[in-house]
Amino acid sequence: MPASSRNTQNTQNTQHDQQIEPSETTEVAETAETNTAGRPGKGGRKRRAAGTLDAEPAQLPLDTSPTGVPASMLSLEQLCSVIESLLFVAGRPLQESELRRLLLIDEKRLQAAISALAKSCEQAGRGLRVQRTYDQVQFVSAPENARFVAALLGMPSQAKLTTAALETLAVVAYRQPITRSQIEFIRGVNSDRALASLLQYGLVIEVGRAATVGRPALFGTTADFLQQFGLASLDALPRPEFAEAEAIEAQRAAATQRIRDAVGSDEGD
Repeated sequence: MPASSRNTQNTQNTQHDQQIEPSETTEVAETAETNTAGRPGKGGRKRRAAGTLDAEPAQLPLDTSPTGVPASMLSLEQLCSVIESLLFVAGRPLQESELRRLLLIDEKRLQAAISALAKSCEQAGRGLRVQRTYDQVQFVSAPENARFVAALLGMPSQAKLTTAALETLAVVAYRQPITRSQIEFIRGVNSDRALASLLQYGLVIEVGRAATVGRPALFGTTADFLQQFGLASLDALPRPEFAEAEAIEAQRAAATQRIRDAVGSDEGD
C-alpha cells in the first residue's frame, strides 16, 4: 500500500477515535449516575447514612446515664462505688487531697464516703479492707485471710519479734511521733537494737525531726504495722485504762506543787 494511502487511513482512524470518545465518556457518566441514583453504590450509602445522622442525632450513653453526673452530685452510695474503683485500680495508697481534686468534693463529704466504704467492707465480711494511714487511703487484704495471702506470695505469715521489740513497738504506736531518747526513758533501758529490728521489718519508720536541740529523729508506725495487726487505722488501737496511772500522776503533781509552795514560803521568810 502506498505511503500516502496509509497516512490517509491513519488520519481517518484518529478522527473516528476522537468522535467515539465523547460518547463513551457520556455513557460512563450516565452509568455512574444510574448507580448513584437507582442502585446506590458506596457514595450513595454514605450520603444516606449522613442524612440519617443529621435527621436523628444518636444519643450518647453519658447523656442519659447517671455516670455522666459530676461526683459532687452523686449519692453517698454512688460516691463510695467511685472511690472503691479508684482504690482498686490505683494499687497504691492515695492521698486524700488527690481524691478531693479528682472528685471535686469537700473534706466532709470525702470523709463520710471513705468511712461508709470501710464500714461496708467490714460488715459484709469482704476480702478487702479500707486502710487509712495519716492522710492516705488504700485497699488491703482482710487480716483473717493473711495466711492464705502469705501462702500465695511465699511470705512468712508472721514476723517473730522479741519481747523488747514488742514493747518498743507499743511505745511508738501509742506515743508517736516519738524520739529514741523518749522511748528509752519510758522503757528504762537502751532500745537501739529493738528499734533497729522494727525498722528492718518495716513496722516503724522515721517520720520527721523534733524541733529541739540536735534535731533528733521522730519515729512512727507504718501501713505495714496496721496490716500486720489487722487495724484499719490508728484509731482502732485498743485503749488501755489509764485511770490508775492518771491518779498516780495527779498525786505526784500535787506533792511536787506542795514542795514548791513550801520552798517558796521559806524563801519569803
